[in-house]
Amino acid sequence: PMCICHVQENVLQRVLQLPVVSSTCETLQRKYSSTKESHPLMASVCEVYERGVQGAGALAMWGMEPVVRRLEPQFAVANNLACRGLDHLEEKIPALQYPVDK
Repeated sequence: PMCICHVQENVLQRVLQLPVVSSTCETLQRKYSSTKESHPLMASVCEVYERGVQGAGALAMWGMEPVVRRLEPQFAVANNLACRGLDHLEEKIPALQYPVDK
């Protein structure tokens, strides 16, 4: 069977779109935001961490770009295989289509 991934879509995007995953992420994001709002000291620590992660992520991507370009064909094959595996999981485990509370 053909992978249902679109050309621009990847397996990570598909996983993040699963209701069980997206509802968990939303819950965690709400908890993180409410913790930042209710604890000023925690908010300043979180902001420092967020800035550090953004800077490190940009630096890592800049350094990895040539490697990623060279490995693009292998990434495409791995993505295709992962999409097929996800198709199989979605077929065998219908609960993946429901939010966590269900």
